[in-house]
Amino acid sequence: MTDSKRRKGLMAASALLGGVLVLTACNDNGASAEGSKKSAAEVDKAAAQDASEAQISIAPKNGATNASINNDAKVTVTKGTLSQVTMTTSAGATVKGTLAADGKSWKPDVQLERSTTYKISAAAKDSKGREAHENSSFTTVSPANSFIGNFTPEDGSTVGVGMPVSVNFNKPITDKKAVQDAITVTSSSGQQVAGHWFNSQRLDLRPEQYWQGGSTVTLKLALDGVEGADGVFGVQQKTVTFKVGRNQVSTVDANTKTMTVTQNGKTIKTIPISAGSSANPTYNGQMVISEKFKETRMNGATVGFTDGDGKGEYDIKDVPHAMRLSTSGTFIHGNYWGSRSIFGSANTSHGCVGLADVKGASDANQPAAWFYNNSLVGDVVIVKNSPDRTITPDNGLNGWNMSWADWTAGSQA
Repeated sequence: MTDSKRRKGLMAASALLGGVLVLTACNDNGASAEGSKKSAAEVDKAAAQDASEAQISIAPKNGATNASINNDAKVTVTKGTLSQVTMTTSAGATVKGTLAADGKSWKPDVQLERSTTYKISAAAKDSKGREAHENSSFTTVSPANSFIGNFTPEDGSTVGVGMPVSVNFNKPITDKKAVQDAITVTSSSGQQVAGHWFNSQRLDLRPEQYWQGGSTVTLKLALDGVEGADGVFGVQQKTVTFKVGRNQVSTVDANTKTMTVTQNGKTIKTIPISAGSSANPTYNGQMVISEKFKETRMNGATVGFTDGDGKGEYDIKDVPHAMRLSTSGTFIHGNYWGSRSIFGSANTSHGCVGLADVKGASDANQPAAWFYNNSLVGDVVIVKNSPDRTITPDNGLNGWNMSWADWTAGSQA
């Protein structure tokens, strides 16, 4: 073999060996990739085995809208205890909350704001100290998508036996049953209480007879989250308690022009009065005192009594000891401008019931002052023998002028 042939043979062998080496190198890379896959799987498996068992749940769900401002926000955990919960508004303001003694739940301390986005971040540890984390963001219901009920009487007040619970909603209610089912009124007397809808925005509740004197009445509004109309939700969660005072009922006889005041069925005083004139008689019927004013202005123009120039037929800026009996402007009040001789002998008013008084409401010995000082919001004033019709039940807090059958027929419970 010549040197030339020998060199060609070596070069071919070298090329073949090089190919083997190349192939071997490729095989080594494949083994390395497979090993990496196994290694990653092992890492994932190890991480899963080391993951916390604590399972955090945040309500409302992430991205929720129209959330309640009262009860929806809450953080709970199973298989662990909460170690930290932070709640903030989208503007960064912190919302304080309370962690339960067992570390299993957390909730905010305050009522949330409407139309506000909140963020909650929570951490928990399981029995081995391993941490879990969860985050959520939600937006509370807007004023446009919520309703409230303005109610009377006030919490902690003492009222007369005729005082109904009256709830006036700021938006029309279409699902009256759902709303009424979320409102309960109970009495320590055990009296049955029924509701009556006067319209889509007013619900009154009362027993068949006047409240028992000395009883305690509790109103519970569980309206939070109740859909009162399409896409409109309640936001109130409230309990109100009020006391019923002594049983006082006063009867005005427009014919004899006297008022007889009874307490617990016994007459305690008879007072001369002046009711509405023949041209403007006082309503008949059972009326409930809804407001008290030591002094108030009465302008005839506000209730339709005007002169030819459009001004009120009367405008008295300091009517003493005035108590409202109707929404339309019927009062029982002191009268200092009329002659003393009219009380007990002539009906001269524009529909109110007048009692003798002095200017400035400064003399406690006057009949009007005595009656004012001995009356409660919720006391009943009955007018009889007037030539006018009976007052309509929705004109003031005067549902007592309906029969029980008619009253309960207006219920949606």
